[in-house]
Amino acid sequence: MQRPEAWPRPHPGEGAAAAQAGGPASPPIRTGEPPGLRFQEPSLYIVKAVFILDNDGHRLLAKYYDDTFPSTKEQMVFEKNVFNKTSRTESEIAFLGGMTIVYKSSIDLFLYVVGSSHENELMLMSVLTCLFDSLSHILRKNVEKRWLLENMDGAFLVLDEIVDGGVILESDPQQVIQKVNFRTEDSGLTEQSVAHVLQSAKEQIKWSLLK
Repeated sequence: MQRPEAWPRPHPGEGAAAAQAGGPASPPIRTGEPPGLRFQEPSLYIVKAVFILDNDGHRLLAKYYDDTFPSTKEQMVFEKNVFNKTSRTESEIAFLGGMTIVYKSSIDLFLYVVGSSHENELMLMSVLTCLFDSLSHILRKNVEKRWLLENMDGAFLVLDEIVDGGVILESDPQQVIQKVNFRTEDSGLTEQSVAHVLQSAKEQIKWSLLK
């Protein structure tokens, strides 16, 4: 999907010409003005990251969609800070380091969706709700660490159907489940058979190295 074109900007001098003609001139941007107060161009790239942590703050699943945290180490530090800020509160939204974070807990899991400081909180919450409801379906309403680990392939498929490259593709959990089921059936492989193939490959590699 191509990034949307930016809204047209006035040609240099148009503001001054408008003032001379008696029309309103564009207000100048004051030095030192907080970026959050400036006009933000519309963008389809809403989600910066989605991750799921256990109740000790350890990563179980994570996807980052831009280079805000380019290394795994930086991502883990950010996740730990987010967990420390949110794990003992009853709220569903937090602000940290210029980020807007919406989150939800379930038994021994914490689900997070991260956007920029100016992002629409309702849009981020729609992603979170869709993710939780979709996982609840594939985990048969057991949204907890044990079942998530046993169905990690399905969880990644769910996330890929909801967000792609930071763009929200789907916010209806029923549509997400249908697409995930279609992809699974179309591949001709069940999660168990995929796991079996991977295990067989690992065994073959191990024996070939021992020879």
